[in-house]
Amino acid sequence: MVNSLRELIEEPEIVGADDPEERFISSGVSWYSYEALLIKLQENSHYRVTYLDGILEIVSPSIRHENLKKRLAILLERYLYKKRIKFKPMGSSTIRKQLKQAGAEPDECYSIGNPKSIPDLAIEVNITSGSINKLEIYRRLGVVEVWFWENNRLKLYHKREDIPSEFLETNGYEQVSLSEILPELNISLLEECALISDDILAIDEFEQAI
Repeated sequence: MVNSLRELIEEPEIVGADDPEERFISSGVSWYSYEALLIKLQENSHYRVTYLDGILEIVSPSIRHENLKKRLAILLERYLYKKRIKFKPMGSSTIRKQLKQAGAEPDECYSIGNPKSIPDLAIEVNITSGSINKLEIYRRLGVVEVWFWENNRLKLYHKREDIPSEFLETNGYEQVSLSEILPELNISLLEECALISDDILAIDEFEQAI
């Protein structure tokens, strides 16, 4: 059993003294140890745990990270409600498949249309760079679309067939400018409003524009 986080992690990467984001990384971790750690952390939603082929990454997000991911979620859900699009919010649910040796806890994820065990959309807010290939994890898990928030912009990836030759560098995903599961969503507007620090103002601006 895993007795403490320190049994699995190396020295953390800490970014920003005023608003730190800690990232713990370890290799050679068994699937059993990964699942045992998830059980130990199930009452602590602050950590995000990612696993791929024995590499384990634990992130303790910063306040800035949490504010951004929550604002993106609020705006996106407002859009879905306003457009009467059926969806199921899945938050930061743990998604994992032992046979694929992959597991992730997205910042936010959604089933679009009917509820599913694997979300159609996963959103990751990247304040610091990680060491695990998130696209490869989501490919193995079968997530159709992945959005990364990086440098105040969204990068959208839509899953094609499993690693066709033209998308080897992006693990079977194609980077797209518009969402294919939400094709009418104005991504530039979503980006602009997500950067408004006043949540009420951000919502007002977004709803007026859509």
